[in-house]
Amino acid sequence: MKKIILIAVSLFTSIGYSQATSDSTKINKKRVLETAEVDIISSFYSQDGDNAAVTGGIGTEKLTDLATSITISIPLNEDDVLTLDGTISAYSSASSSNTNPFDVGGGSDNYSSTKSIGSPWIESSGASKSDVWINGDIGYSHSSDDRNSIVGANINFANEYDYTSFGLGGSFTKLFNEKNTEISAKANIYLDSWQPIYPKELSTYIEGNHNLNSGIFNGLNIYDQNGTAINKNGSTVWSPLKSSLIDTKSRNTYTISLGFSQILSKRAQFSVFLDLVQQDGWLSNPMQRVYFGDRANYYVGNPASISNYTSTNNKDVFQLADDIERLPQTRFKVPVGLRFNYYINEFVTVRTYYRYYLDDWGVTSHTASIELPVKISDKFTLYPTYRYYIQTAADYFAPYEQLFSTDEFYTSDYDLSKFDSNQFGFGVSYTDIFTKGKIWKLGLKNVDLKYSNYKRNTGLSAGIISVGFKFIME
Repeated sequence: MKKIILIAVSLFTSIGYSQATSDSTKINKKRVLETAEVDIISSFYSQDGDNAAVTGGIGTEKLTDLATSITISIPLNEDDVLTLDGTISAYSSASSSNTNPFDVGGGSDNYSSTKSIGSPWIESSGASKSDVWINGDIGYSHSSDDRNSIVGANINFANEYDYTSFGLGGSFTKLFNEKNTEISAKANIYLDSWQPIYPKELSTYIEGNHNLNSGIFNGLNIYDQNGTAINKNGSTVWSPLKSSLIDTKSRNTYTISLGFSQILSKRAQFSVFLDLVQQDGWLSNPMQRVYFGDRANYYVGNPASISNYTSTNNKDVFQLADDIERLPQTRFKVPVGLRFNYYINEFVTVRTYYRYYLDDWGVTSHTASIELPVKISDKFTLYPTYRYYIQTAADYFAPYEQLFSTDEFYTSDYDLSKFDSNQFGFGVSYTDIFTKGKIWKLGLKNVDLKYSNYKRNTGLSAGIISVGFKFIME
């Protein structure tokens, strides 16, 4: 597939350049991009809920994320544009911290029955509670002399503490009918790899050759459902379902995107798109625990809190995992959608969007959204937005303690559950076509400020506020 993408990029580039006008027939043409542009977007995201996948479908989903993205578009000549994009995202996740709930008392692997143990409802102090995600992308596009053909290529890199991604892609766009009709095709490949982080009790058990008196278990009592300390050298003890974890560290994604856009009139425009996405490799998250309803439960921490385990009042007992999430190592996704925009008058425009999605894991979904930009002056535009989403559950999903150990695949990740969500947003945009505001050699062209509130019927709620600036080089 990687070779196919490389061939496609070369083909697209060849097509684009073959359409260039020869030196003997040069024509006057407007530059694709007159001057360098800089886009800066910063956002703050916060969420909360009670269905953390790291702790098997229950527990806090508190997460905050602060991200900044900078995109620089540079005209290389009349026809070619180079785009450099970089993003850095710093996040803190209470649920991910519970990869190691034994860290509540402070980061040592020497535990005892009197040491404080966490629960699904509080944040641990483990290394996985926070991280920084970085992403970089280099893009190139070439436009033909008549500006009716555009070819592009891009490479991408992303990294965080347990995951690395490399990407490569190419695109081709063709305009017809005096630029009223547009078709496009894109192909991308992402070659990713895990540096897996596992639930602490599972990695300790396997690394310790199934010895319940080594590592974090040394000096630590394990209790059954009745709160009775078990004989760790006896015949009835805790053990995970499987003695192996990840068997491949790769995750590869191949995408083909097709688009068609048509201007219907001076007021109306619509577009349709189709994506084909194939994934293979380890598609599960190695951090995420599962608990089976047909296996005995075992705990560490305060045995008096076992009867209260699923309550948010539980602060000091933790259930040992039965296994990590396991899902098929292939997935095929098909999103198809359309957009319709209508210009009502010089003050109001309607922008609508619909998408249908299905995959071979049993998930189907519908997304519908509307945005109503309202121009209140030459420089200011308000744009309220609404988005509705509904999906079916994956074939392999079940809530906490409702999975069965006889199943081949299983997850309690509520992103794969049946749910619906509503998202309301409001934004304001400031545009200065004369770029009167200046910072060094940069003229301020546009400022966007937006807030969105998101709620699922499963209880997850989130909010995000973002601000974006567009500058042009003078």
